[in-house]
Amino acid sequence: MPAIVFGGVQPVENASLSLRLAAILFPIFGIVAAGFFYARKHKPEMAVANRLNMDVFVPALVFAAMAGKSFDLAAYAPLALGGFLLLALCGLLAWPVARLCGVQAKTLVPPMLFNNSGNIGLPLAVLAWGESALPAAVILFMVENTLHFSFGARLLDPSTRLLTLWRIPVVFAAIAGLTVAILKIPVWPPALIAIKMLGDVSVPLLLFSLGVRMTDVRFNEWKLAVGSALLRPVVGMLIALGLIQLLGLQGRDAAMLFVFGALPPAVLNFLFAERYQQEPQRVASIVLIGNLAALLFLPLALAWVL
Repeated sequence: MPAIVFGGVQPVENASLSLRLAAILFPIFGIVAAGFFYARKHKPEMAVANRLNMDVFVPALVFAAMAGKSFDLAAYAPLALGGFLLLALCGLLAWPVARLCGVQAKTLVPPMLFNNSGNIGLPLAVLAWGESALPAAVILFMVENTLHFSFGARLLDPSTRLLTLWRIPVVFAAIAGLTVAILKIPVWPPALIAIKMLGDVSVPLLLFSLGVRMTDVRFNEWKLAVGSALLRPVVGMLIALGLIQLLGLQGRDAAMLFVFGALPPAVLNFLFAERYQQEPQRVASIVLIGNLAALLFLPLALAWVL
């Protein structure tokens, strides 16, 4: 069995690794903490900001990353396939777990399947591997996000129409960005800069919003929440190791898929549960305690690959 190469660099000393992990993770959890403590005092209404982020800023980020000169669709195909298979396998394994725990599959499967590739995955990739990693991170984000708005919505509401998926701003931005990249359509540089500046708003706002949402953590479902918070990243990382071998991923792509497997549940899981009235408080506990557990699992995942 061939060895997995993460990043292609020599191992660093423990002290240097600790400093690098702190440098990568502190900005992420620092902004989350800022949102948490601000919300504790002022209780801001984030609905408008979150809508702006999902309708304007995140689509701008996606389009700018995909329409950039460095984006090569074929080069990211194995990583995209790895991300899809990782999510699918996590979801399949969650079904018998839900039955064993006596929990509705519609409650447990989405948080186990759909991870936080937006709020945490995007900034984590940039901080760990630099701006050049953003297109790859966006690919993984789009795999997760498209699956969430299609299969995830259909799981909670069988009447959901998948033909309207392209109308979702993030999906439309991805299609537009891919079209520009594949057809080599020139984009006026000042326009691309303006779109990128809009996209730069998205990541801090995603993290701040996550911190605000953390004030809603409830521990009335702590057994299920803690169990899933431990199980999801462990299973995700183990599946990632197998897929890295199967798909022959090396270097940064292998490292990013491994960390992708360790990401906590997406906050969007709670919003979907609230929208479709699928035990939203129980889902909120699973999601938010899962994100708290990221304080443990993300340093472990990064230490493994850096």
